[in-house]
Amino acid sequence: MATWLPVFLLVLQVTTAFSEDPRLEFSTDTPINNVAKDPQTGRVYLGAVNAIYQLNSSLHLEARAETGPKKDARGCTPPVSTCQDLKDTNNTNKLLLVHSANGSLIVCGSLYRGICSLLNLTNVKEQIYYSDSKGERTYATSTEEHVSVVGVMATLEIDDKPFSVFLVGKGYGSMDSSKLISTRIVQNYRDWVVFESIIEASTVQAVPFVPKYLHDFRFAFKNDNFVYFLFSRTLGGTDNKNFTFVSRLCENDNHYYSYTELQLSCGLKNRYNKVQAAYLTEPGKELAQAITESGEYGNVREWDKVLFVVASSEEGTTESALCMYPLKNINQKLLAIVTACYTDNGKIDDRLVVESPYTSSKDDPCVKHSVSSNIVNQYKCGADFLPSPLASRQEFALKANPVFIRQNLLTAVAVAVENDHTVAFLGHNAGEVIKITKVPVQACHLKSDCQSCVAQRDPYCGWCVLEGRCTRRSECSRAEEKNGWLWSPNQQCVKIVSFHPPNLSCLKSQQISVDFSRLRFPDCPRFENPDPVLIPVGYKTRISFEGINLDPYKVSSVSYTVRLLFDFLPNCPWIRRGIFLPKMSSCPNETLLKQVPLVVLLWVCVSVTLYNCSLGREDCSLCKNADPKYQCVWCTQSSSCVYDQLCASKEPKECPDPQITDITPRFGPLEGGIAVTIKGSNLGIQKDDIKNITVAGVPCKHLRERYSVSTSVVCEIGSAKLYKTGEVEIEVGRGKKGISTKTVRFTYRDPVAQSVSPNQGPKAGGTVLTISGIYLNTASKEDLQVMVDNVPCRVESFGEQITCKLSEYRGETVPSAHLPVTIQYGKHTTTTIKTAFQFSSNPSVSDHQPRSSFIWSVLGGRQIMVVGSGFDLVQKATIKVVASAGESLSLPQFVEGSKHKNDTVIMFLSPAVNESQFFRTYVQLDDLQTELTPFEYHPDPTFDRLNKTAGGFHARQRFFGVSQGRGFSKAMTAKEAQAFVGDAPCNVNTLQDEKLFLDPPSTAPSARSKRQRRDTGSDPLDLVIKFGNGEWLVGSVRYERKYSLPLPIIIPAVVVPMLLIIAISVVCYRRKSQQAEREYEKVKHQLENLEESVRDRCKKEFTDLMIEMEDHSNDISEGRIPFLDYKTYTDRVFFLPSKDGANDVMITGKLDIPESRRATVTQALNQFSNLLNSKTFLINFIRTLEGRPDFNARAKVYFASLLTVALHGKLEYYTDIMRTLLLGLMEDYVHSKNPKLLLRRSETVVERMLSNWMSICLYQFLKDTAGEPLYKLFRAIKHQIEKGPVDAQLKKAKYTLNDTGLLGDDVEYIVLTLQVLVQGEGPDITPVKVLNCDTISQVKEKIIEQVYKNLPHSQRPKVDSVTLEWRPGSTGQILSDLDVTSQKEGRWRRINTLAHYNVRDNATVVLSRVQHTQQSYDQNHDNHEERNALLEDDKVFHLVRPADELDEMKSKRGSIKDKSMTKAITEIYLTRLLSVKGTLQQFVDDFFRSVLCSGTSVPPAVKYFFDFLDEQALRHENVDEETIHIWKTNSLPLRFWVNILKNPHFIFDVHVSEVVDASLSVIAQTFMDACTKTEHKLSRDSPSNKLLYAKEISTYKRMVDEYYKGIRQMVSVSDQEMNTHLAEVSRSHTDKLNTQVALHQLYRYASKYYDGIIMSLDEDPAAQSKQLTLRLQQIAAALENKVTDL
Repeated sequence: MATWLPVFLLVLQVTTAFSEDPRLEFSTDTPINNVAKDPQTGRVYLGAVNAIYQLNSSLHLEARAETGPKKDARGCTPPVSTCQDLKDTNNTNKLLLVHSANGSLIVCGSLYRGICSLLNLTNVKEQIYYSDSKGERTYATSTEEHVSVVGVMATLEIDDKPFSVFLVGKGYGSMDSSKLISTRIVQNYRDWVVFESIIEASTVQAVPFVPKYLHDFRFAFKNDNFVYFLFSRTLGGTDNKNFTFVSRLCENDNHYYSYTELQLSCGLKNRYNKVQAAYLTEPGKELAQAITESGEYGNVREWDKVLFVVASSEEGTTESALCMYPLKNINQKLLAIVTACYTDNGKIDDRLVVESPYTSSKDDPCVKHSVSSNIVNQYKCGADFLPSPLASRQEFALKANPVFIRQNLLTAVAVAVENDHTVAFLGHNAGEVIKITKVPVQACHLKSDCQSCVAQRDPYCGWCVLEGRCTRRSECSRAEEKNGWLWSPNQQCVKIVSFHPPNLSCLKSQQISVDFSRLRFPDCPRFENPDPVLIPVGYKTRISFEGINLDPYKVSSVSYTVRLLFDFLPNCPWIRRGIFLPKMSSCPNETLLKQVPLVVLLWVCVSVTLYNCSLGREDCSLCKNADPKYQCVWCTQSSSCVYDQLCASKEPKECPDPQITDITPRFGPLEGGIAVTIKGSNLGIQKDDIKNITVAGVPCKHLRERYSVSTSVVCEIGSAKLYKTGEVEIEVGRGKKGISTKTVRFTYRDPVAQSVSPNQGPKAGGTVLTISGIYLNTASKEDLQVMVDNVPCRVESFGEQITCKLSEYRGETVPSAHLPVTIQYGKHTTTTIKTAFQFSSNPSVSDHQPRSSFIWSVLGGRQIMVVGSGFDLVQKATIKVVASAGESLSLPQFVEGSKHKNDTVIMFLSPAVNESQFFRTYVQLDDLQTELTPFEYHPDPTFDRLNKTAGGFHARQRFFGVSQGRGFSKAMTAKEAQAFVGDAPCNVNTLQDEKLFLDPPSTAPSARSKRQRRDTGSDPLDLVIKFGNGEWLVGSVRYERKYSLPLPIIIPAVVVPMLLIIAISVVCYRRKSQQAEREYEKVKHQLENLEESVRDRCKKEFTDLMIEMEDHSNDISEGRIPFLDYKTYTDRVFFLPSKDGANDVMITGKLDIPESRRATVTQALNQFSNLLNSKTFLINFIRTLEGRPDFNARAKVYFASLLTVALHGKLEYYTDIMRTLLLGLMEDYVHSKNPKLLLRRSETVVERMLSNWMSICLYQFLKDTAGEPLYKLFRAIKHQIEKGPVDAQLKKAKYTLNDTGLLGDDVEYIVLTLQVLVQGEGPDITPVKVLNCDTISQVKEKIIEQVYKNLPHSQRPKVDSVTLEWRPGSTGQILSDLDVTSQKEGRWRRINTLAHYNVRDNATVVLSRVQHTQQSYDQNHDNHEERNALLEDDKVFHLVRPADELDEMKSKRGSIKDKSMTKAITEIYLTRLLSVKGTLQQFVDDFFRSVLCSGTSVPPAVKYFFDFLDEQALRHENVDEETIHIWKTNSLPLRFWVNILKNPHFIFDVHVSEVVDASLSVIAQTFMDACTKTEHKLSRDSPSNKLLYAKEISTYKRMVDEYYKGIRQMVSVSDQEMNTHLAEVSRSHTDKLNTQVALHQLYRYASKYYDGIIMSLDEDPAAQSKQLTLRLQQIAAALENKVTDL
């Protein structure tokens, strides 16, 4: 760094304060965001807020284009005519690029999602192109102010033709386009439109990784067919530290395969880690030579490019530095990264230097090729085998040392070369730019002599010797001659030393010889070499010095008088006149040493040093430590340090014993590890003098680096076993010891922290914690460290209580868990309070009123109400006003504390501010600062005094006016203003800008003014107006009193008639209400009788169910809901309905591939995966398959599910494909079919893709929100059904919601409790409730359910794998459904029940596992064949025989009077449906509420997709609200919720019986009915299922409508937020899925329809340009040895 400074000059501010030339400047009305210059015409273009300016080269305005403000809304998708909540919004210019090739200016702003436009370069008022209807593909920049955007023009070859494009790099904005880096075309071509991103490279565009890496782009440039971006980002972990990167890609790279990032390190350990600005230029001759000589970057020539980077530090205070990086070294490093990736798996010298940041894949990003030197040249712009971008690791960063450091934030840099030297112009962040100025970088001609010319050290100036003027080198005609032009920074001028001859005749011409010498100052008389230079105080001594150039003053009577000056003279050779030379009476004692000039009468000065030995040397050791040149000694007579000639006695050889006067701290922990400072005198002269230290008898380690001579020793105490107190002892030198007194003692004790207050605070930090406990003031403040979990808390006060201020909490979960507070004392001792503090969400400010204030000189005082939430967490709230005008870094601030605060409102008084400035107003809530916008300060109002005493006014007057003023209403309202007549307040009735209207005082004034408290009779009264803290005495008025009617007369006259009217009204009302109440009671009694029976039954059943469900609720509360893992869930949802069911290859995951071909197939499938990631190929693939007649609906569903698994790793891409296909499907339905049928069925691949997408996105919502009420509903239905008889054969039950599944007989049954013993699992007996009419299999199911209730269903034993043995006595009996004892009725055989075996209540049964299902039967019979023979002609029934068989018997007997007629008609039992429905109603309602609750619980996918449907509906005229409602119903309730509701086993590990399924189907149908807009007209003929929930349907419909409405009103979910969510799902679950199997199955479809796919690809130009046909042929050759045309 030191080597480069002479050739590297830095200019922080260019000024022309003394310039005579007029400045060329132009001011704008709004801040300037970007500046661009046309190199061909010299025109300058300014991109400002709401305007684009076109200036000529002299900065004169040529044209102006207005770009805002315009109506816009956050999250609005253009065109804005389709949006709501529009408001005027400023348009901040984000990008400004000159496109000279077609004479246009590319302008991109912050409005309308970052849309760009083309303006005419010659007249920016003329708009060449603009369109807001092309959708998200044209959103190029950002809508958010803090997001930086950079761009650069480039040329891209498409179809062998060059096209002008511009590349854009931008950071993360929540409502922006998803492109991080994009290439935008500037003309329509093929399917592309102007400004569309034409390169698909999702990995580089980093959609899901943008919030993770926090890119901040600062500079973009093009050089040698490469495009470079300079930015900072994090490394993607939990640490948010930024790092500077430069990325490069080939200008003509159509896929971003060449995109590579290199980390740049600036300063030691990359101290300056965040880039702020950069500049690329040639370094200049001198700088290039200096860089080369440094040896860090090899040979750098003056025509090479160097990247100058300004970067800032994020550590501690703001600090910036300038670093330089030769571009060729950047390219060498980037080439090394690519080479390492190609040839050695990303390693250099066996050290991994390459990584791939923007991919969730854990695979190696590098593909090793042959170690051929040609491979890099062959693929210098990458290839498809490198789909992921490359980046260097930290250890491979290009490092540079800073050449300049400054203690503020530098934000701009420009570099120029002058006289082979390099000049850098740096700018900082103060203020905002509203003016552009052409400032001359030099004003050489203003300096008239050489000394003033070189004194300014201007790198552009120098002294032109032969012309005698200060000029630039280019303006000096003989500058190239030696010493012809003297450069200003060299600080040299020319002086004439001699000339010859000394004289000559004026009549004769003769050559003169002149000798020059370069001197810094002119030849003047001076004195040098004073002796002595050191002069002690109080000692007389002679001073001698030498005189130079005194010849002109050689006169006989010259006397030299010497005086001492106590202040420095800034320029000794040139003493100004009028210097006061004080008389030297005594020497100063403020300082030890003082440079004192000696001034002679010739006004020439020299310097000597005056010193005092005693100053700062209070004891012997300090005196002996003095520099020997001062000759200071310790004088025992005076006990002081003096000059040796001033002490009569000799100095003692040794100093007195050390004395200890104090120790800090006085307390320490038992474990030691803290520093103790021992203060005293004579504590040694050097570090080695300290021999031994003990504190309270414990050795203390001397900390040598903190030793102060004689006065202070610091040591680190050791550990003690017990609490103890003792003195401090120190041994110095040769056995001299010092022991502290009894009052200076040290105590060992341990601190104990007990409580923390407050226990909650905002995430932003700033909360001051107060920690209480015992012995907290142990050690010292410097030894203390307080942490809340891993968040530092800066100690502010230390004593019996500790207070500390919290830093920002950077955790992701808010509110956080209750975190521990840990206090560390020194190295070894900590005390912790567990679960002591919780970080909550930051308080938020939503509004403030009013929005302006008067300056009020130094008073201020308008009441400001700030509204928001979370204010209870705030300890200190202030309002701060900061002056925003000017360039000063220390801007004045005006602060006022809060006057009142609760959780939602804070009241402030506006601070008083200085006049004539612009201000920004902030609310400071602890460490969180929020700007109040808008908030304005207006000049104080003015009141013109009343010319003379105003006329009197009466108390009955309505108002009187005060006029002749201005500015009243700028920042005040009538309600806030106050007025006083004398000491009586009067109401401000109306406040206008120039007038006040006041109501007279309600009471007569008693004094002339508020301050003068005495009765003044009829004297004029002061009229005072008060705004906030400002008061104005306007003038004087008179108050005339008038008499009025007495109050005792008014009250009876008014009140008595009113009381009479009220009494009459009350009597009439009571009479009417009593009659209505009697009739109401009558009707009410009738209704109660009608409903009593049903209500009693529902109440009883519901109470029983609640009691039984308690156990299930306890299980649920203990986290026992048997949720399936993600893979099993997706397998069941996607593939369980397939023809192979649970044996589907996607569920089993087994592929029959020979081991010899496994590697080849795996590689080919990976290539097929890459091919599927081509949108062009995938769209062609899907449309080709859908066009084939044999590709049926089942195949479409299965194909879509395979595609979902195969693309699960890139769900954002999957979503994009789904959107594209849906748009096409919508067009078909809207234009050629009934749009209401859209998404009704799964007739296309995309409809099944949507179902799968919803299933994926709502999995977490099921687990977190809707799963619990759904599981409770399932359990409640199952329990209620199993309470009554269930026919095992007919699958009908007594208690059900489905009328077709209702058991048509009133079967008698008894509830039994069985005592179950499980064989081989211990002696524990489990009571199980069953029915005596249950079959043995049903009994087994209930026993297994109860015994293994803590296990999910898949881990429980199956019914066929267990036997049930009843032990009524000493012997046991095996129970089975069918055996030879089964009852037979004709050809019908009844299934055995517990009643058949006569099993009683509390019977003991044994459940045991068997190897074979029929083992229990075989134990009682000879063989299995015998059983089959017994039953081969029989039909089986359980409770009721089928109806058709009964009808057959009736017809044979020819009579209806049969015992079968004793069976009741089924409809009689329909009341059971109502009973069951009432019992389950709460569970149904809970589930519906959990699903149909809008707000924060709505999954982002639902909001995102519903907004997509709304957006598309607005684009079509024939889509009404009812159609939109149907679309939403078809996409969410129909495709997801009904499926899950009918199939709980898709999300839970449970078994759903047919009887339970029938009831779930009724609830699912009710859910669907609630989601339709059609009104259901019910009649007696309506199905029972419809009638059952007829009353509730209207309520559910309202819930659905409110749900859809609430979602529409929610804040939009941007593409970035959705993609981030999808990327997280991909990252969390993809590796668990059978992706390879899915790819293999997908390829089978590609193979089956191979020819059609090839034909489709050959006909697609986009596919041809990407060589998709060739890639598919290569994959086919690898997978099935298919012969291709390769």
